[in-house]
Amino acid sequence: MLPPPPRQPPPQARQARGAVSLQRPFLRGPLGVLRVLQLLAGASFWITIATSKYQGPVHFALFVSVLFWLLTLGLYFLTLLGKHELVPVLGSRWLVVNVAHDLLAAALYGAATGIMIDQTQRHSYCNLKDYPLPCAYHAFLAAAVCGGLCLGLYLLSAFYGCCRRCQGKQEVA
Repeated sequence: MLPPPPRQPPPQARQARGAVSLQRPFLRGPLGVLRVLQLLAGASFWITIATSKYQGPVHFALFVSVLFWLLTLGLYFLTLLGKHELVPVLGSRWLVVNVAHDLLAAALYGAATGIMIDQTQRHSYCNLKDYPLPCAYHAFLAAAVCGGLCLGLYLLSAFYGCCRRCQGKQEVA
């Protein structure tokens, strides 16, 4: 009679491919904080515009702010949950994708902020103390400030990503 085969310990349980793990270094890092600030400033920008009476080129500013708010939200959660490798073609170049997103967002937020500054100047006639009719001056002024803040935040995160790339790092956090 043959002896029983030696008992081997069970294989280590590996994390399933579909499992989600929170990337705490990203959450606490500079880019995670910048993303949250971008989401807050972007939401302030488009909510301020959407609640005012707008027309003409302000539609473009609203489009830019909502588009990049949604894209930033997607980038934030994909990175936070560690699922960026599931994005076809781009997942392996996630840092470069983030930098390109930030540069494009900065360029278009620059244009949107310019539009809001122009609209603020066009509505400056109703900034009088006793002006009786409703006016979008204050909403456009607040949107211009939020747009400038978004522009600065996106430039800062693009600069941070470029610095990480120049240091030879491939990961966002």
